[in-house]
Amino acid sequence: MNLTFSKTTASRFSPIKRYLREPLLHFLIAGFALFALYGGLHRSTVNQDPQRIEITPDDIQRIEISWRARWQRPPSDQQLHGMLDEYVKEEILYREALKLGLDKDDTIIRRRLAQKMDFLAEDVASLREPAAGVLEAWYSQHQAQYAPPPLATFHHLFFASDKRGAQAQAQAQAVLVTLKDKHSGEGDDFMFKSAYAQQSQDQVARDFGSKFAIALFKQTPGNWLGPVESGFGWHLVWIDALTSPAAPPFETVAQQVKSDWLSEQRTESKRSNFEALKARYEVVVMMPASTSGIAATQTEPQ
Repeated sequence: MNLTFSKTTASRFSPIKRYLREPLLHFLIAGFALFALYGGLHRSTVNQDPQRIEITPDDIQRIEISWRARWQRPPSDQQLHGMLDEYVKEEILYREALKLGLDKDDTIIRRRLAQKMDFLAEDVASLREPAAGVLEAWYSQHQAQYAPPPLATFHHLFFASDKRGAQAQAQAQAVLVTLKDKHSGEGDDFMFKSAYAQQSQDQVARDFGSKFAIALFKQTPGNWLGPVESGFGWHLVWIDALTSPAAPPFETVAQQVKSDWLSEQRTESKRSNFEALKARYEVVVMMPASTSGIAATQTEPQ
């Protein structure tokens, strides 16, 4: 009989054990705890004596922490008393403003409260840790963003604007039609180099300017192209190769991958949470009529 009871009890509680292991349940519990903590740290004045201001040890600790974060040292007694006086002043003005309804229809207050809700959603989303294998799979789908930038190997013929004046571009164009292979043609002396190997777009931009670098990386290797303008004049360019280095092994960028994955998760969590909140509301947009008056456009309930 005891054995039968044990099996029945185990079968009865096994679904509960499965539920307790669910990540979603852990997420909801963490979210509830965060909101409860936030509510405790930011007590509402609704249920308090409107003429009584309590400064608790937690309030004092928060004030001290804020001071330390800014000045990297504890406040003196005089400084602490000054901050407490400022806290009381702020609380009194806050309560009196609520009595006057100054919080209503205030854009700044609306935005600040919306920001707080957004921050709360982000804090809850950041509690999730990736399961085994998740980061590796995510990295395999986003390898391109971790790969080093493309590299160009090229040489060029230079036609100086300060030497040839307004004719520099036209003269470069005239030389272009005579070029037969990568080693033909002559130009002016260039202040840097005539040939470059394995250069990124940023490196090319440092010598030739961003306009030249952008144009260079849009071309196909194996042909003369141009004239391409730089800050010094005009160039005819032969691209030997444009290479795209492979993405690094996952192990070397694991921390950055985790950071990017968490950022994506926070963004998606905030989006889905907001969509769930939005579904509770009916949105009505009042648009001005084309002539006069107000035209009402009502959306379907979310």
